[in-house]
Amino acid sequence: MNIGYDAKRIFHNRTGLGNYGRDLIRILSTLHPEHRYWLYNPGPADPPLYLPDDAQVIQRQPVTFLDRKFPGWWRRSRIGSDLQCDGISLFHGLSGELPAGLRRKGIRQVVTVHDLIFMRYPQWYRSLDRQIYWKKLRHACRNADKIVAISAQTRADLVEFLGIDSASIQVIYQGCDPIFRQPHDASGQADVIRKYRLPQDFILNVGTIEPRKNVLSVIKALEGTDVHLVIVGRATTPYANDVKAYVQQHGLTSQVTFIHGASTAELAMLYQATSLFIYPSLFEGFGIPIIEALSAGTPVITTRGGCFPEAGGPHTWYISPDDVEEIRHAISTLLTDTALRREVIAGGLEHVRQFEDHTLADQWVTLYQEIISA
Repeated sequence: MNIGYDAKRIFHNRTGLGNYGRDLIRILSTLHPEHRYWLYNPGPADPPLYLPDDAQVIQRQPVTFLDRKFPGWWRRSRIGSDLQCDGISLFHGLSGELPAGLRRKGIRQVVTVHDLIFMRYPQWYRSLDRQIYWKKLRHACRNADKIVAISAQTRADLVEFLGIDSASIQVIYQGCDPIFRQPHDASGQADVIRKYRLPQDFILNVGTIEPRKNVLSVIKALEGTDVHLVIVGRATTPYANDVKAYVQQHGLTSQVTFIHGASTAELAMLYQATSLFIYPSLFEGFGIPIIEALSAGTPVITTRGGCFPEAGGPHTWYISPDDVEEIRHAISTLLTDTALRREVIAGGLEHVRQFEDHTLADQWVTLYQEIISA
């Protein structure tokens, strides 16, 4: 098969949707090298976040002067001719959108939808952004031969908010970079701890510091304890300023460390060095940091309901994200109950086997083949 991908975020987004696309291409090209994967990139990235091998994975950029001058137009409306020239039989929109006109050219289409947070919580988005997201998503869902949701929660939201027949939606989960599953020796972990001046014992939170991620609830739960929290994520948001102000005003500066710009390898070592991972997000499409933590053999505390049980499984500890006392109790229990820690670590490692590379790659290739042969 010749499969084309909307690769803008693979080459230009460091986290989130970029990681999703890069990981998907990694597992497919590694485990199914009999196919060719064409990455359509609207323009060069500096620095490049992904380097294709040009054998199984081929990068394509706009060729004509006009397409290079207006790469967004090329990506949305003119890419179909290039797909035809390259013999693409199936095009995969990796982030809830598809180009116009592919159906007329006989090119099959599949789209991944990550979440409908902009519809469920419109107050977190600007009005113009919501309108753009809605228009792109509606077009993609109307034109896709198959819609893939990254969780059952997202599938339910597509049914509720767009009225889509659930039979046209397939759930295929995300995996994570294998670096999170690999054991990292104590010396490497110690180097990272020294670099960021961390204590030997700490708990970990990962994600952009924004209201939806709700890290302030964890910080409030630290009061009256000696627990140290390490927060890894972008801290340049207004909410991050509020969080830092709360830390200072309540005398918690010695208990909270903010890290921005950690490498993937460093993050993997932090997951393995931490005592537990806590993720009290209000809503997610899936919650990939939960998978990363469980894969590293780390106990997880996260939000009750939504998509979180899909990611966390039966051995994760679930809390109400706004109940500070419940969060404090969960942290204390998992830090002190040795038998429970062993149980949740073993259960978590068993649960994340369903997100392993070979399982996900086989699900995708089977779906691609079904769409092309339909």
